[in-house]
Amino acid sequence: MTFEGRNAVVTGGGSGIGRACAIVLASKGATVAVWDLNGAGAEETLGMIREAGGKGIAVQGDSAEAGAVADAAERTHAEVGPVTILVNNAGITKYRAFVDLTEDDWDETLQIDLKGPFLVTKAIIGDMLEAGWGRIVNISSSSTQSGSPNMAHYIAAKGGVIGFTKALATEFADKGITANNVPPGFVDTPLMRRNISDPAAVAARMPMKRSGQPEDIAHAVAYLASDEAAYVTGHTLSVNGGRFFN
Repeated sequence: MTFEGRNAVVTGGGSGIGRACAIVLASKGATVAVWDLNGAGAEETLGMIREAGGKGIAVQGDSAEAGAVADAAERTHAEVGPVTILVNNAGITKYRAFVDLTEDDWDETLQIDLKGPFLVTKAIIGDMLEAGWGRIVNISSSSTQSGSPNMAHYIAAKGGVIGFTKALATEFADKGITANNVPPGFVDTPLMRRNISDPAAVAARMPMKRSGQPEDIAHAVAYLASDEAAYVTGHTLSVNGGRFFN
């Protein structure tokens, strides 16, 4: 598996799953534009990529805001070139009981977790159409498959990501572009640690008795982004340690 000559964008690449995706893609030859609202985090990921001999740039910006996405895409095109691999990873998780869920909570989550992938994909899809080749990998969530309390807004947004993925897959299947999604299970990331008070106890309830690692997700993303997955589109590739069986 190689991505030599390919350019990739990974949103939310400044930490966690996004960071792992950026590093794995770069390790296999891609030039990676690491997009993140946290510019320092994006720079740190870029440093890791370069330390390992990879190539890329760090781009600070909000993937859920149209103007910021346009600016990030313009800079990426100027410094890297056309993009044919897109990993829509940026997102937020805020636990709220449904009775306490506010309209602002709902709107913020859908803005970041669902509208963000729409805006970024719109900014990049033209490169893929021109190349006649492209890979879109969206990070969804295993909570959309199993359900979960206190996450109605998040599950609604991530469920939308799965539907969005399938729509893209059918629309661009004959253009050399695939669209797939990976719903992570319980993965050890900074975002998870901020929301779960006892990660070890949760991991103990999983069939594999451990938390997933960001690299577990990144390697699945790399497969879906590869030439080897040319005949896979509209697919949900669950990486969850047995939490949910398709």
